[in-house]
Amino acid sequence: MAKIVLLLVPLFLIFNIISLPLPARAISSCNGPCKTLNDCNGQLICINGKCNDDPDTGTHICSGGGGGSSPSPSQNCKSSGTLKCGGNSYPQYKCSPPLTSSTQARLTLNDFSKGGDGGGPSECDGKYHNNSERVVALSTGWYNHGSRCGKMIRITSSNGKSVTAKVVDECDSVNGCDAEHAGQPPCKNNIVDGSSAVWNALGLNQDLGIVGITWSMA
Repeated sequence: MAKIVLLLVPLFLIFNIISLPLPARAISSCNGPCKTLNDCNGQLICINGKCNDDPDTGTHICSGGGGGSSPSPSQNCKSSGTLKCGGNSYPQYKCSPPLTSSTQARLTLNDFSKGGDGGGPSECDGKYHNNSERVVALSTGWYNHGSRCGKMIRITSSNGKSVTAKVVDECDSVNGCDAEHAGQPPCKNNIVDGSSAVWNALGLNQDLGIVGITWSMA
């Protein structure tokens, strides 16, 4: 009988160890570390490795922290209409947030070469551009009817790196979903659409596709 008791004790201990709850996944609050949306609490999203307000929904849960947040497209100007394509509706904008010495924006990745996702040739010069060139397209409001064509802007990333790039195109915030725009919907009104050379110069991971930045005229 004593031998049976000795065998039961180890089995009991093993059962308790197996039954212990697994450690809960850490959920980050404002400015907390993150890798995916699931790492952030509530309505917060993961921007540049930190949990922050979602610029697209205009939440203000965090007190403007994070360095990579950007203004909601509707914060400083109203939509001029809606474009429906592919079963979805997209807001159209003819304006962009006011330009300052450090304007918050979202940097996206664009292929300016022929056959790339940029669609037709650049608006400013009617040419395609090699992705080794540091070139950008600006949302319609910032493009301002081509007044910034050929001019240099300075882009600063949240990692502290900055680079200059030439404005060669418009990131159309009104039209889209056609061959001229490579089937893509209208841009939001706070976009700086950069070539891979811009992303590389800033030391950014192109797989992210979109990151928060600030920009100004150089």
